[in-house]
Amino acid sequence: MTDAPRFHIEEIRFSERDVALRLPFRFGAATVTACPQVYVRARIRFENGGTAEGCAAEMMVPKWFDKNPALTNEQNFEQLRFALRDARDAYVGEDDAQTAWTHFASNYAALQTRAKAKGLQALVASYGPALIDRAVMDALCLHTGTSFATAMSANLCGIDIAGSGLADDLAGFDMPAFLARQSPRNSIAARHTIGLADAIDDGDALPDAPTDGLPTTLAAAVKRYGLTHFKLKLCGNTAQDIDRLQRIARVIDGHAQLVTLDGNEQYADADDFAVFLDRMLSTPVLWKLAQKTVFVEQPIRRDAALERSVSALGKRIPLLIDESDAALDAFVQARALGYTGVSSKSCKGFYKSVVNAARCAHWNAAEDKPRYFLSGEDLTMQAGIGVQQDLALVGWLGLSHVERNGHHYVNGLAAVPEAEQQALSQLHPGLYKTSDGATRLALRDGQLSLSSLATAPGFATGKPGAGISWDAMRSVY
Repeated sequence: MTDAPRFHIEEIRFSERDVALRLPFRFGAATVTACPQVYVRARIRFENGGTAEGCAAEMMVPKWFDKNPALTNEQNFEQLRFALRDARDAYVGEDDAQTAWTHFASNYAALQTRAKAKGLQALVASYGPALIDRAVMDALCLHTGTSFATAMSANLCGIDIAGSGLADDLAGFDMPAFLARQSPRNSIAARHTIGLADAIDDGDALPDAPTDGLPTTLAAAVKRYGLTHFKLKLCGNTAQDIDRLQRIARVIDGHAQLVTLDGNEQYADADDFAVFLDRMLSTPVLWKLAQKTVFVEQPIRRDAALERSVSALGKRIPLLIDESDAALDAFVQARALGYTGVSSKSCKGFYKSVVNAARCAHWNAAEDKPRYFLSGEDLTMQAGIGVQQDLALVGWLGLSHVERNGHHYVNGLAAVPEAEQQALSQLHPGLYKTSDGATRLALRDGQLSLSSLATAPGFATGKPGAGISWDAMRSVY
């Protein structure tokens, strides 16, 4: 194993740019039409005096981290800004040089505790370190001239489960061997999100749909992108969900290879969700769709999801936690209740994804039939550094599909300077293409190319600054 470098974090800066959606994205009880995207730059200093800079980006999606309807979108954004500032102060304030992992591990509990004292959700508390850890990892990889995949397999970040106290259930697990076994994929299927406000076909096309040449209905998106993997949002009303699924099934049945459902916490409890599941599995029009549905994501609201066993439901269809995956030990709790899946979501931190992937490998090795799984999920990640880093992560973890929805709800990189669009295309020519007046993700037969992400120096950036037009953003907090 490569010795993990130790370093100080000298400076962390935040910038924002606003992102307007071309189509409204409705999930659960929320509909998003615009929100900021935050960019993070971190400068690290090694013990020999050398320095390096890295970056990361993430959308600040309202009504997902904290779904309290009494909060405005701006209050949701401020919650996330607090998490960023708090994590920055903690990381920059450390006295000793540490590995990338120990910068995260040594601050994890205190950041969670301070957020809880302010009445913030654990998911909010994770947002700050999630971005900073990615920016720090980018700086480390650029300094050593290695790709994310190479650095992770060599444990350049210094993951030490036994010494952290953060995942005692993995005591005795050979983490370095697990990391070394990972091999990055060259491509991955994009699991296309079908939101609750989406038009299914021309019969319910939006009257004020954009005229940017991009698909505005599910039927058109399937045709343009060659989609084969789908994620279908549920609203929590069984009758409405069954009716909508039947309409969707008529469009995708001839194309779908794999389907997942996402409840976004809309069912009150296991009994409520069981009513929906009974209806779905007994509706003839949905038989083919049901056979291709591999799991249901977070159907039960987070305050009830981990209160009682869902083993009976889990035997009928695998269940995955997402919003309930708020703390590092949440998957352990969920497993005891009958959940078998957990999401990998960059806004929750890439270390959490690695730890949960290790748990799946550890638990599955002890069973005759592997049951536990990690699934790549999205939070409207945009073309650019945010989606690049998420794809590099899930590609290195070996996932065969990942939810992607930014390609549909936002007009690619149309809103960013032309120089940035060109830089990204040059750094990652297989991942992007220019069409309809903008650089955007290139979906070919429903697949995304990961080749450049697996080999590019940095955490999927390719060079310091990642080609981002920093002067075109507002510098904040």
